[in-house]
Amino acid sequence: MEKMKTEERRNRIQEILETSEEPVSGSALAKRFGVSRQVIVTDIAILKSRMPDLVSTARGYIMMRSDERRCVFKVFHTEEQTEDELNAIVELGGKILDVYVDHRIYGTIRRPLEISSRRDVGRFLEDINSSASSPLMNITKGYHFHTVQARSEVVLKEIEEMLRGKGYLIETLPGPVIYDPKEYGKE
Repeated sequence: MEKMKTEERRNRIQEILETSEEPVSGSALAKRFGVSRQVIVTDIAILKSRMPDLVSTARGYIMMRSDERRCVFKVFHTEEQTEDELNAIVELGGKILDVYVDHRIYGTIRRPLEISSRRDVGRFLEDINSSASSPLMNITKGYHFHTVQARSEVVLKEIEEMLRGKGYLIETLPGPVIYDPKEYGKE
């Protein structure tokens, strides 16, 4: 089998990322194209210059959809209520892009999540429970923020009302919230 040329591979990677609804891992791309993971990392770095909406997440690479709306919710709950909070958001059609805390000493600490299904929630909780680490919200005694993305303002409003009804919502930050892919593009 003849090796694919670099530019052709990058064009095919771009097509895959533009059509995928889920993050695509670098390992999966490396296997598909018969190259090393490092080659894919280089390809992605080049593609990011062409595709500013290309985001690196813990689960792989994904394109941000510019037609979707985002909102930041400041919430408070116990660690035991995390599953309920996350599942309730995704069940209404929200995607939890990140979690962050504003610590008085350390400043803002942010971590991408990219949770959009109950399965993602389960994986996230499994990762937390199988490690020696605890959720980020614990360093601020349960207070934290989520950037949530949805297809419409109506869905975001439903999520806001649900969080309020469950007693988790502290406040909704005024928009528009800018989701900066550069924050999450670090390898």
